[in-house]
Amino acid sequence: MALAATFTVATLSPSSSRFFTPVRYNRSPNQLRPNLLYKNWHLPKLPPLKCSSSSSEPETSTTDWTYKLISGIAGIGFLETSYLAYLKLTDSDVFCPVGGDTCSNILNSDYAVVFGVPLPLIGMVAYSFVAALSLQLATKNSLPFGINKSNAQLVLLGSTTSMATASAYFLYILTTSFSGSSCSYCLLSVLLSFSLFFITLKDIGLEEKYKQVGLPLIIASLVILTLNTSYSSAKSASSSMAITELPYFATEITTPSSPFALSLAKYLHSIGAKMYGAFWCSHCQEQKAMFGREAAKQLDYVECFPDGYRTGTKMIDSCIDAKIEGFPTWIINGQVLSGEVELSQLAQVSGYSESNQPS
Repeated sequence: MALAATFTVATLSPSSSRFFTPVRYNRSPNQLRPNLLYKNWHLPKLPPLKCSSSSSEPETSTTDWTYKLISGIAGIGFLETSYLAYLKLTDSDVFCPVGGDTCSNILNSDYAVVFGVPLPLIGMVAYSFVAALSLQLATKNSLPFGINKSNAQLVLLGSTTSMATASAYFLYILTTSFSGSSCSYCLLSVLLSFSLFFITLKDIGLEEKYKQVGLPLIIASLVILTLNTSYSSAKSASSSMAITELPYFATEITTPSSPFALSLAKYLHSIGAKMYGAFWCSHCQEQKAMFGREAAKQLDYVECFPDGYRTGTKMIDSCIDAKIEGFPTWIINGQVLSGEVELSQLAQVSGYSESNQPS
């Protein structure tokens, strides 16, 4: 006897995920068809699933924070290079926390100029550009020249790469050409530029790093080539000056002094007249010879290079303050006389007369 099969099929509404009322079917086993159960079986259409992180907003905040950090570091570099550029352009002494006068020697060396442009001035422009660009990326303001964020990141990477490469090059020069010298400003610049480079490189991301790996290499090569060309030209142009080094020496005056010269020398000393000169200056020796041996000792003479002369050596402060530009230079009652001056003219300018001779 054929057995009857009873089963229940619950179908889904095509437009809803709710079940209809179950429908009961009575069929014999041989009347069951496998596709009967699935003929009108519709699964609900679920929206496509997306795997997203709930930290998308913190990631944006982290990126903004990174650009602000870059801007802050570049701002410190801008202040440092502005200070050094001011000292370089005004020919002022550098305050060096460590190393004494080594900072001044380095700032006044041939390596502190690239194609005639002071190196601190170049650094000031570079730091200010990085600070401005990163600040615009952080505040999401419109970027210059209509570039998008990706291109702005590449420009930022190129800028920090050139700065880090230049700092590495100067660090090599510091350890080779200035062996034993310490330059606090140089080391600070190295720290700042490398920090900017690595922070910018980290911000781009791993996948983009591999795509743009050639950009830093090309920029680094161009920077090294440019610096080598500049310094090679500077060395060839000043090769004779580079070896100039004169130890201090005194020249003895052998000619005797006349009574007039001796009296004039005493008078010039009494009114505070000063003669500025250099030990290697032949005109200074000739000026002293006009006075003679005894009278020259009475002059208020200022030696501007008492420790000798070497390329890059500065005059002593008193000569710098007097704004001496050549030797010999007389300053008498506020009047400046340059070059060798006849005794009669010195007497006239100083107001000398036989009646007011000092005792």
